[in-house]
Amino acid sequence: MPAKPIPAERDSRRFWRHPALGFLELRETRDGREVSYARHSHDSVSLGAVTGGRSLYEYQVPGEAFTTLPVSRGALVAMNPGEVHACNPCGDAPWSYVMFYLDPDWLAALQCRHATDLAGGWRPLAWHHWRDPALHGSLVALSRRLFAAEASPATLAGECERLFGALMARGELFRQQAPVDTPPLADLVRYIREHCREALTLEHLAAVARVSPAHLVRCFKRSYGITPHAYLTDCRVRQGQIALKRGEPIAEVALACRFADQAHFQRAFKRLTAITPHRYRSVASSPASAHSPAVPAPCRD
Repeated sequence: MPAKPIPAERDSRRFWRHPALGFLELRETRDGREVSYARHSHDSVSLGAVTGGRSLYEYQVPGEAFTTLPVSRGALVAMNPGEVHACNPCGDAPWSYVMFYLDPDWLAALQCRHATDLAGGWRPLAWHHWRDPALHGSLVALSRRLFAAEASPATLAGECERLFGALMARGELFRQQAPVDTPPLADLVRYIREHCREALTLEHLAAVARVSPAHLVRCFKRSYGITPHAYLTDCRVRQGQIALKRGEPIAEVALACRFADQAHFQRAFKRLTAITPHRYRSVASSPASAHSPAVPAPCRD
């Protein structure tokens, strides 16, 4: 049974997720003037198509300087997992977009299947913004198919696999080697991600990194574009998203993810995702008897 999008708080925004297509979430914003994001990241690969107007896109490859540029109708934008970014209005100029959030393991299997020179896990995208009218049109058309909720999950999964498989076959889109990063900070970022549900203070993180708190804040912001506290909050919100997908109570998720209370969680969640925890949790579900469609097998070395 096809899933319906979450009921929208505003007509300008809608969301799509289906339990049988667990590798994908979709968002459409028809008037970006109503949406403002703090710098944040995702565990997914994010791929967006700007469908109208213009906005400012800022992103950072870890260890490199932040890039900020205007994007307009017809542009494609992409973010690798963990890359800090934001996309916000240019003043009061209207803009609209669709954004796909894709499981990197699912995409890695497609990379392996469709590009013989790629093997192993997800190879990050080297391109963060470009123009490709054919791909742009295909992404917009697929988003309309998903929101229409007329085709079966198996049919939609096949369409997703064909479109994103063709994209993963384009080896020129991907990095040939890992970006240069400062090992101590990379180690600290992994530590934060693994321990974000624990009580982590700046002093504790500085001790882990073996630097002073002030030095850590300066170096972390230079390397990742946000402070260690902001990164910790971002990780906790992402953990909260995982729990909300499972249907866990919002108050319990807030406490488990180390927020002071539900109101604190809601403020942070909306600042980083532009959606409330209640709306995110309220995705319609298929009956328990629904079966997942076939997905690509993991790539073997």
